[in-house]
Amino acid sequence: QVQLVESGGGLVQAGDSLKLSCANSDRTSKGYNVAWFRQAPGKEREFVAAMHWSGGSTYYADSVKGRFTISRDSAKNTVYLQMNSLKPEDTALYFCAANSELYVDLKAPMYVYWGQGTQVTVSS
Repeated sequence: QVQLVESGGGLVQAGDSLKLSCANSDRTSKGYNVAWFRQAPGKEREFVAAMHWSGGSTYYADSVKGRFTISRDSAKNTVYLQMNSLKPEDTALYFCAANSELYVDLKAPMYVYWGQGTQVTVSS
């Protein structure tokens, strides 16, 4: 059974960095595409970044490209989101999500497994 647990959120100032973690409880050899989404109050959930289950391809929203990096540690069954040069508009509840599809999708409904979210707040 897949359980995703995010951690690493917090309150930072503009320009600071944070590293979010998403630990997957499923330690079988099955590969999962993992994505990060975020949702700010009163807004729809939006795609942030994703990684193909092979680790060979990564995808980013234009708003975070060049500032955020998605990576993984297969030995720890954990995917990370390194967030640099944070802006107040990055403030949101960040979720990691996973599926076992062949290809990465950038749409939230395509993901079956979701974590509980971790709050990121960036003050100006």
